[in-house]
Order: sequence, then C-alpha cells, then structure tokens
Amino acid sequence: MFEIIPSIWLINGKCVRLQRGDFSTEEVISNNPLEIAQVFEGIGIKRLHLVDLDGARRAEPKNYHILEAITGYTDLKVDFTGGVSTDGDVIKCFEFGAKTVTIASAAANHPERFAQFILSYGREKINLAADTNPQDHKIKIRGWLKKTEIDLFDHIDYFYQRGLKYLKCSDVTRDGVMEGPNFELYEEILKKFPTINLAASGGVRNVDDFRRLRDLGVSAAVFGRAYYEGRMSLKDIENFLKEN
Repeated sequence: MFEIIPSIWLINGKCVRLQRGDFSTEEVISNNPLEIAQVFEGIGIKRLHLVDLDGARRAEPKNYHILEAITGYTDLKVDFTGGVSTDGDVIKCFEFGAKTVTIASAAANHPERFAQFILSYGREKINLAADTNPQDHKIKIRGWLKKTEIDLFDHIDYFYQRGLKYLKCSDVTRDGVMEGPNFELYEEILKKFPTINLAASGGVRNVDDFRRLRDLGVSAAVFGRAYYEGRMSLKDIENFLKEN
C-alpha cells in the first residue's frame, strides 16, 4: 500500500522549511509543531516524518521534547531522524515514542554499526536515509552540509545485502523548490533493489506526483513544502487518502 508522509522539520523546537537543505533559507512556519501534527492526524494521516535539524548539524538529537509531545498527544506513527548516531540515541528515540528511526550520517560514517542496528532493533524499525545530488550520485550527510565520496548505489547495496527493508531517498537538488520528484532516480533504485520499500522525498508539488510515484512502485512519498505553501490543500490530501 502506498503511503503519504508529511514532514515536520525542527530548529530550536520550531517547525521550519528550507530550500535544498540550505540553512540560510530557514523560514519559521509555526512555533507549534504539535498543532501541525494534530491537523495531519485529523484528516487521516497515519505516519509523520520528524526531522531534527539541530540534531543533524550537531550529530546528536536535540528535539526529543517535540517527539515526546507529538507521540504523547497523537496516535501518529512518528519516524524520527536527525543526528541519531549511537545505540543510546536509538534507545532514547524509542523511549520518547518514535515508531521508527531513520539514519543517514551514522550509516555513512559507521556502516558496520548501522548494519548492527538493523540486526539489534529489527528491519521494521531502522530505516536508511540515502540523500544525494544526482549529478554525481554521492551521498550527502549532516543535514546535507557535508558531501561524501560514497556512491549512492554502493551505499544502498551494502545494507540491502544485510537485511535493509526501508529506504528514504532524497534528491537534494529538488528539495523545497517545487520542481517535482526525481522519478528517474527512483525508477533506477527500484530496478536495482526490487524488494526495497522506497520512500521518495523532495520535490512533491501535488497529488498527481503522488499518483506517479505510486504507479512507479514507490512505497511512500514524504512531502512538506507543497502543503506549507498552500499548493496542496488539506482537502487534496484527504481526497487522495480516500482514493488510495
């Protein structure tokens, strides 16, 4: 079943939006992330992608209190990401209510450790984020502030061979600029890794993009800016949930 997942990006406990992951473009959307989460839940959304940008920059989660508030006052299944690096970080995420944890930087910097997370906590709970610029297919980490020399497909394959089930992939050039998802990239990933559960992130403009991603075989789509800018209404999202 295809799932659409709203994202809430956090800086200093506030909901923000960025363009292409550039922190200099930061714009505060709301001082109340819980309220936004409750609105999504109210139209039938089941899962939320909660991004701790402070944690991503500092390599240690900082916004546990927002995670705790959202999981305490909604029934949303929260996928938490941002700076999760150690066993202690993973355990705290689950203690504060996260249903799943998505990890990017630690997987690139310590692949054996991330592979062990999959074994220790289970492939249903540990997701890989593999974010890239398609010009070179190199992995970007630390809130996309740092480029590595790791090839996207080699990176996915390493963990795919070790039991990875859930992958979130962002084309960082599409994020927050409303140019549409990189359908070709996602098609290539699914061709190489046919049993992966792929969540596409970045560039979603409207529900037609959801439909096209679904028809490609993508498992989920993460969205944000299209809704926050009013290009996609709550009613649009609700109607799509009913048809899907």
